[in-house]
Amino acid sequence: MTPEQAATPGDDLPLAQPRSAGELFVTFNRLALQGFGGVLAIAQRELVERQRWLSREQFVEMLALSQVLPGPNVVNLALMFGDRFFGLRGALAALAGMLVVPLVIVVALAAAYAEFSRFAMVSGALRGMGAVAAGLIIATAFKLIGTLRNNRLGLPTASAFSVLTFVMIALLHWPLVWVIVGLGAVAIAIAWRRWR
Repeated sequence: MTPEQAATPGDDLPLAQPRSAGELFVTFNRLALQGFGGVLAIAQRELVERQRWLSREQFVEMLALSQVLPGPNVVNLALMFGDRFFGLRGALAALAGMLVVPLVIVVALAAAYAEFSRFAMVSGALRGMGAVAAGLIIATAFKLIGTLRNNRLGLPTASAFSVLTFVMIALLHWPLVWVIVGLGAVAIAIAWRRWR
C-alpha cells in the first residue's frame, strides 16, 4: 500500500504527500520550533493530524524504528520520512528543517544561560519546562495507544511488553540498551512468528 492509499483511522480521506523537499524543510522547521522540551508530540500532530502525510499506524511504525536506531529519535524520524518521499534530497531537507534554525536558537540560549543561570527564576523556569515536556509525551502516548489494537503482537501482548519495559527501566533501573535488545528480540520473534 502506498502512502497515498492509506488512510488515518476514522477518516475516509486518503493521505496527502509533501509536494516538494522545500515543503518538507518548512514543515520540519515549524515542527522543531514548536517543540521546546520535546518534539515527539508536535511531530505526531504535524505529520498525522495537520499535514495528513502519515496514518497513526505508519507514524508509530516509523517512530518505533527511529527509537532503536542510534541518535535522537526525531532526527531519525525526519531522515526516514524525507527519504520516503524524496530520497536523499528529502532526507537532507527534513534534517535541515529540524536542525538549522533550532541550532542557532540553542547556541543563543546557551550563551544566555551561561550569563543568567545563577538566578533562581531561570532554573525554576527550566524545571517548569521539563514538567510540560513530560506532559506532552504522556499525552502523545495516550493518543497513539489505540494503534496497539492493529499491532501484529495484539493488544494484550503489546501491553505486557509496555509494562515489562516500564518495570525494567523505571523500577529496576536496568540499562536501556539491554532492555531494548532483550525485549525487542523477543517481541520481534513473536511478531515474525504471527506474521508467518
